[in-house]
Amino acid sequence: MSASIFIDGAAGTTGLEIGERLADRPEFDLIVLEEERRKDDDARAQAMNDADFVILCLPDDAAKAAVGMIRNDRTRVIDASSAHRVAADWTYGFPEVIGREAVATARFVSNPGCYPTGFIGLVAPLVRAGLLPADWPYVCHAVSGYSGGGKALIARFEAERDIAFRTYALALNHKHVPEMQIHAGLSLAPLFAPAVIPAHRGMVVEVPLHLGAMPKAGSPEVLRAALTDFYAGSPVVKVAADEPDEMLLRAATPPVDTLTLRIFAAKDGSQARLIATLDNLGKGASGAAVQNLNLMAGLDEIAGLRL
Repeated sequence: MSASIFIDGAAGTTGLEIGERLADRPEFDLIVLEEERRKDDDARAQAMNDADFVILCLPDDAAKAAVGMIRNDRTRVIDASSAHRVAADWTYGFPEVIGREAVATARFVSNPGCYPTGFIGLVAPLVRAGLLPADWPYVCHAVSGYSGGGKALIARFEAERDIAFRTYALALNHKHVPEMQIHAGLSLAPLFAPAVIPAHRGMVVEVPLHLGAMPKAGSPEVLRAALTDFYAGSPVVKVAADEPDEMLLRAATPPVDTLTLRIFAAKDGSQARLIATLDNLGKGASGAAVQNLNLMAGLDEIAGLRL
């Protein structure tokens, strides 16, 4: 028997890509509202209460309001916004880090942010293993394609063709920071420096490390081995052993739902650069939502994903 799904915010970038991944999936029946009823609260509430699963692709405040429209104790929710990522009664939907069983059995799952997916994927396993200190003032540099900013930023980049680089969150108050700190197990908030470039999709997240100043830190080889062991068997998260001379983010990066982690190091091991590459619309958004949905529905976690 198929499960019913309602995507609230299905016309947005994340919602559209989730719909693409669920197309031709006989395990699911999509509840679709006519265009004129898409923003009607009564119609939305009815769809959410009729559905087995609801995926919220809404701004934060709207996502919180949508959860309040669910009047039963049966409908299960995946929230792609940042509204519930550090909420105590929500399960953080990073199954490789939080645990697949935790996601599979949860009623309320908060989808990770795109930048935090790279940062947490790199740092959390190493902090847990005691190979990196939890009380270190980490810095995270990251660059993303403009599609992560939603329709307004997409329109701006496609209209203003002379934009080559956009850095932002210069007040050091990006909403991803609490999520990055809590789920990486850190006592200090990381200094987060995000930027956007004129590529539609794709993302590089970097954490530079002065290993020589960390008395208890593992060597680059030990760090890489720990990540490899931690993600062993994962069909989605890969730890690459190669160390290319350069890494490129191309304007026409193809869609993908994987997360790839690398460790680059100085020859003497005193410094390292932890680098994650992912698709901000894949493992950073829609792909992660579908992976979580698969687990919650008791299905193969990679069904419908682009690997």
